[in-house]
Amino acid sequence: MTHGDARALDLRDDAAVLPSRPGYDLVITKDALIEGVHFLDGEAPDIVARRLLRTNLSDLAAKGAEPFGYFLMTAWPKDRDGAYREAFAQGLAIDGEAFGISLLGGDTVSTTGPLAVSATMLGWVPHGAAVLRSGARSGDRLVVCGPIGDGWLGLKAARGEAIPYAAALANHYRLPRPLLMLREAMRRFVSAAADISDGLLADANHIADASGLGLEVDLDGLPLSEGARRWVSMQPERVDALIRLAIGGDDYALACAVGPTNEVAFLAAVNALGIAAASVGVFTKKQGLLVASRGAKVETARLGWRH
Repeated sequence: MTHGDARALDLRDDAAVLPSRPGYDLVITKDALIEGVHFLDGEAPDIVARRLLRTNLSDLAAKGAEPFGYFLMTAWPKDRDGAYREAFAQGLAIDGEAFGISLLGGDTVSTTGPLAVSATMLGWVPHGAAVLRSGARSGDRLVVCGPIGDGWLGLKAARGEAIPYAAALANHYRLPRPLLMLREAMRRFVSAAADISDGLLADANHIADASGLGLEVDLDGLPLSEGARRWVSMQPERVDALIRLAIGGDDYALACAVGPTNEVAFLAAVNALGIAAASVGVFTKKQGLLVASRGAKVETARLGWRH
């Protein structure tokens, strides 16, 4: 069963009292999931809970932060009984233990709409060391950590579409892997970063916009899983397939701006942890986004999910 943290007064009060941690900054992020929008209708409750925590933890990973706790909001439809809620709590407990985080408090309400859950995730980062979106410099390489396209393909697989490696891809969609183990390398080598939830092109462009820069992306360099490579090989238009993977979203990989002198060391650090990584572009002084494949400019109608 998921448990409360002592700093949350053992969940017996209506607030948490969190002492400061000398030498550290507190990083706070919040994401919500809505049934039928961010996860499939009828998804297992423990999977919903674990997906909620992992998508929020991915935001902390992009900041180079160490997670320690979260606040939870649940809006339950009236047809979700005690067994359903217990299974949801078990999911929280599983990943709470796996990632070393405690429930700090929150709120529970009922709703006439679909199931809605939200977490406010808190983490620590050494003072001044948080990796922001706004720190990229002209000439920095765009390095992607983690496979691109598996989230979008995984959604297709979870919906029952026949695609290669369907089980593995569906699992990636349901339970993304937050790349928290990269935090030391992120703080050492990365000048700016964002987690890839809206799509690689959209989220990498968020870094460029926040940093006042432009961005060039080479689709041929995307780190792809075996399932994604097989899927691309089956499509009639290779470039169109790569664009779909680059804008699909739900990958929860990391897009990083890395200075040229740090590129090799960062790639080696990421690969040493068993995570696929590749340089796929460069940040430029010239504003705008240029997407290319095999040296030719590629037009794309959209960059990914727009909020």
